[in-house]
Amino acid sequence: MKKIFLLLLLCSALTVNAQQRYELNSGWVCTNIKDANASGLEISKAGFPVGNWMQATVPGTVLTTLLNNKKVSDPFYGMNNEKIPDVYKTGNDYYTYWFVKDFEEHAVGTEQVWLQFRGINYKAEIYLNGKKVNPKTQVGMHLRAQYNITKFLSPNGKNRLAVIVYPPDFPGNPNGGQGGDGTIAKGLTTQYTAGWDWIQPTRDRNTGIWDKVTIEKTKSINIQNPQVITLVPGKRLPEGEQKPATVKVSVEVENPTNQAVSGTLQYQIAGKLIKLSTSIAANKTITVKLPDLQLENPKLWWPSGYGPQNLYDVKIEFVAANQVLDQEQLKVGVRQIDNTWNEHTRSMGTFVNGQKIFIKGGNWIISDAMLRFSDARYDAEVRYHKDMNLNLIRIWGGAILERPEFYNACDKYGLLVFQDFWFSGDCNGRWVDPMKKEDQWTRRNYPDDHNLTLTAIEDQIKMIRNHASLAFWCGGNEITPPEDILEPLKNNILPRLDGTRKLFDFSNSDEMSYNSIGGNGDGPYGIQDIKTFWGTRTFPYNSEVGSVGVGDYVSLLRFIPKENLIAPQYKAKPDSVWDYHKYISYEQYLNPYGKPKSAEDFAMKAQLANYDQYRALMEGFSNKMWDWYTGSIIWKTQNPWTAMRGQMYDYYLDPNACLYGLRKGSEPLHVMMNPLDSMVTIVNNGFSTKNNLMVQAKAYDMDGKDYFYSQAFNSVGPSSVRRLFPMNEFLTKLDKKEGVFVSLRILDQKQNILSENIYWLPGKDGEYSGLKSIKQAPLKVSAIDQKNGKVAVTLSNANGSPVAFFNRIALINGNTGERILPAFYDDNYVSILPGESKTVTVEYTGKQSNLAVEVYGWNVEKQKVNIQ
Repeated sequence: MKKIFLLLLLCSALTVNAQQRYELNSGWVCTNIKDANASGLEISKAGFPVGNWMQATVPGTVLTTLLNNKKVSDPFYGMNNEKIPDVYKTGNDYYTYWFVKDFEEHAVGTEQVWLQFRGINYKAEIYLNGKKVNPKTQVGMHLRAQYNITKFLSPNGKNRLAVIVYPPDFPGNPNGGQGGDGTIAKGLTTQYTAGWDWIQPTRDRNTGIWDKVTIEKTKSINIQNPQVITLVPGKRLPEGEQKPATVKVSVEVENPTNQAVSGTLQYQIAGKLIKLSTSIAANKTITVKLPDLQLENPKLWWPSGYGPQNLYDVKIEFVAANQVLDQEQLKVGVRQIDNTWNEHTRSMGTFVNGQKIFIKGGNWIISDAMLRFSDARYDAEVRYHKDMNLNLIRIWGGAILERPEFYNACDKYGLLVFQDFWFSGDCNGRWVDPMKKEDQWTRRNYPDDHNLTLTAIEDQIKMIRNHASLAFWCGGNEITPPEDILEPLKNNILPRLDGTRKLFDFSNSDEMSYNSIGGNGDGPYGIQDIKTFWGTRTFPYNSEVGSVGVGDYVSLLRFIPKENLIAPQYKAKPDSVWDYHKYISYEQYLNPYGKPKSAEDFAMKAQLANYDQYRALMEGFSNKMWDWYTGSIIWKTQNPWTAMRGQMYDYYLDPNACLYGLRKGSEPLHVMMNPLDSMVTIVNNGFSTKNNLMVQAKAYDMDGKDYFYSQAFNSVGPSSVRRLFPMNEFLTKLDKKEGVFVSLRILDQKQNILSENIYWLPGKDGEYSGLKSIKQAPLKVSAIDQKNGKVAVTLSNANGSPVAFFNRIALINGNTGERILPAFYDDNYVSILPGESKTVTVEYTGKQSNLAVEVYGWNVEKQKVNIQ
């Protein structure tokens, strides 16, 4: 009998799990307000005809729906965006749409049904079965909304939901300024949609039911907004036995019924069950704090490169009379993040589980300018950041607080997150700007509704606060919020709703990184001589530094018409499509390789500059780790549309050489050479001393002849830099007329390569004359299917050959020749020394067929190799 009871109880719990929550993400239809000719009370009735309405994309924007129905051309291709009417010129009705969804649901007994919107931009009225659901207009993009629709449900279980969505009240004039004329910031919406220096205006300003719509079904209790805090005292190591950690859990509990409900609130983690008896009065919502748990020998969560990303399942339930009335499930990482001011660098230092972390970060705008989010895309983009050997992503303030799915990926891959709120120096009045409609004093108080902003801040904090990856809050990009928003955020909201994370007032504030050199406190953004990264001291925790990132020729072909594939020339105006897609000049860094003859030639030479630029950037900052700097954050690592700057991979998730140069320069254990004095240096980002490291240095001329310089055993302490020996005199004695290659390696005692770095140096005149005339290398390529989505590609260069220089590997469909995207390479743009081989592992997702590998290099003919 006991077994039968347990089985019935288990089945009951499983039934609750299956029915508890589901998305309304298909079967929507829509039409423009001018074509509806009816009110919401009528449209939301089952008999109202919607058969001729357009299929709608929900979640999504109006522009996404129009694109999917072929009403507009792809705004990311060529100049198509210019052909799409802009809401500023058309008026808001042009992008005001009715959305309708039929669904089946009913409630029995004490069951409660909740309609949840995770984001609507910008205003909405909501109707269900001929009745108005929201008594007040829903306003604000950055705000969740939940409605108890139990009493609105149809008796026969067949329901119709109708939602009218209005664009922002102030879409702003897209006049070419940063955020257009700035008035987009009068509302609580995405500022970038009025245009920026890296994106053209988004014509509907992201209007739509842009985030998930969910139905949740509970009993007489609704659990919401749980909070899990973990405290990890002391200085820890990733390996070995761990001292206990403290887990603190609280949760909001709502009783929407007319009777008090008593029961047990409980949570489970790591096989432990913590309970608390409680009673919730009728029609009340209270926050309940459960007893703390001392978690023995916890499996800790670490940033990428420092340890594993362990995550625990947490289940929170309200149980009464042996019945689960509601439950929430989440994953948490046990870790503690602290900040300590570094008096030497005069900047903030980051500590995780008591260990100092040198921040190597990238700035993130948004995954897609048309808000076409997916778990798979988030996973791929965050994985690319892990592959760059970065440990932090900063979410820029002119977009959104990122979605839980983004944070899930960051939890999984170990990327700390620096999350801005919705303010920018450009729109919110930091500078005099002739492109702005209103003066600085007026813009300083954007957005107009401060109470709405504070409500949204509280809501969004609750949405993401449990993620292990969320490390810091930031008031805004290059400016604080208005004082009556900043003060309650800092002194009330965050202490009350979080209490565990540092708030930086704004992204380049002195409390984060003291500005002793003047200027804005971040940047520069243009391409630089790589020596400046090593020799010019900049801001000690630079929140934005970097710039270039044109993709390779295959990438350019995806969004530039063939007639516009014209290589830019130094000091000449670029082609109109290149200009429209925000190209910034760096031909002066390509011409030493030979003036580009075509767009394809340009793209190849651009990769050399890309690689060199980002390798040097991170090497230069790492060289002065804890001396000049506590971290740097690259501006920027990705683009939400087809821009031609600041990206390690393109909009289509195809990586360029920026990614692999940055990956090289950011290695946890890395050997490098200072371009100022040729000092060979090793960097150890780990927590332990590395002993018995063989550091080896060689040079190769353009014919492949090697010139041995030195090898010696060395050691390097934890989280430190060790300078070893200069190569200047040796390199000076070599004939550098044509330039040389320098090969640096760290090997262990078994002669395994732990770090390898190959530099290509110009001749004394700064020209790469040797590379211009280097002989072809007969590179041999083989590819073996390792199963489970992995391919091993081996590149072999014969003895007596020149260096096989700068080879791009691409996983392709063997029939069409198209690249498999995304694909993840443990190295790329690789150079193979004479008589040596290198194996690169490629990983891909999903089921693929007819796979092949394409390889081409600077002095290696393009070849296609079938996978064995």
